[in-house]
Amino acid sequence: MTVRLRPHHLLCMLTYVGKGYSSGFVENYDRVAARLNAGDEDIELVDGPDDICVGLLCESHAHCFNEGVVQRDEAARLSVSTLLGETLTAGKRLRVTPDLLARMRMAFAAGDIRQACRGCQWIRLCDRIAASGFAGVKVGEPLQMTVKHEKHFSSHPMLRPKYGSSGRKL
Repeated sequence: MTVRLRPHHLLCMLTYVGKGYSSGFVENYDRVAARLNAGDEDIELVDGPDDICVGLLCESHAHCFNEGVVQRDEAARLSVSTLLGETLTAGKRLRVTPDLLARMRMAFAAGDIRQACRGCQWIRLCDRIAASGFAGVKVGEPLQMTVKHEKHFSSHPMLRPKYGSSGRKL
């Protein structure tokens, strides 16, 4: 079997911490995350709604078919294709390995593959998760940050700390 994902969910899975549109959506996403973590299934890229969307498709206002979501998919497909050095299209399979997740999380945290995130209602949450080194993620493991990485991330405007160690705004 495979986990079917639309392209922008390749980015969403990097910061998924158990928050979502509804309790049903979160329960379904948790099941998808567990399947990915088991390591027995590849990701198969699809056009349109995928295994994560299943938690929303029963709603009359499901946004999974909106043009904005389709545009988000295309932006994610292009940026992840560039990162991986291969063209990602529907039907392409990816093996979820610790190396792949780390590579994608490094690029995400650096802002290199975030074009699809513009206008997303979850962007602030994802910013905080990336800035934390991906603490609490449910797919894979958080990044093991080195001093070199921390310096790179702290120079990125989206990831600069907003509060000092005393809790005061910088």
